[in-house]
Amino acid sequence: MTTESHKTTAHAFFARLSASDLPGALGLMTDDATWWINGHPERHPAAGLYSKDKIARLLGHMLRQLDGGLQMTVLSSIAEGDRVALEVESRGTLRNGRRYEQAYHFLLVLRDDRICAVKEYLDTQHAYDVWIAPATDAEQASAGR
Repeated sequence: MTTESHKTTAHAFFARLSASDLPGALGLMTDDATWWINGHPERHPAAGLYSKDKIARLLGHMLRQLDGGLQMTVLSSIAEGDRVALEVESRGTLRNGRRYEQAYHFLLVLRDDRICAVKEYLDTQHAYDVWIAPATDAEQASAGR
C-alpha cells in the first residue's frame, strides 16, 4: 500500500460521510478499528475512545439529527507511512435549526488500505453549543412560531 492509496481511502471516507453513506464509510474501516475524540468526557459527552460499532451508533445518531446531512470538505491532507493527516471542515443544519460548522484535524492510521484508527480533534466548545447546550430564549421563541 502506498501513501497515495492511503490518501485516496481517506478522501473516499469523508466523501461517503458527506453523502450520508454511513455503511460505505464504515466499510473502509477494519473490524477492529478505533475512533478517539478529543475533549473531557465530563464536559463533552462524545469525547473518548470508541470501537467501530460504538462510533457507528454515534455517527448514525448525528446523521439522524441533521437536516440534509453533514457536508465534510477535506481542505488538505498529507500522508507518511501508514498515516494520513487531514484538515477537514463540516457544515450542516440540525433539525432544531442550529448550524454546525466545525473545523477538524483528523489523523487516520491505515492497515491494508483500510482505516484501523482515527484521532479526531475539533472545537469541543462549538460542538457542545450546537449539540448539547439548552435552547436559548430566541431558539425557543423561534420554535414556537
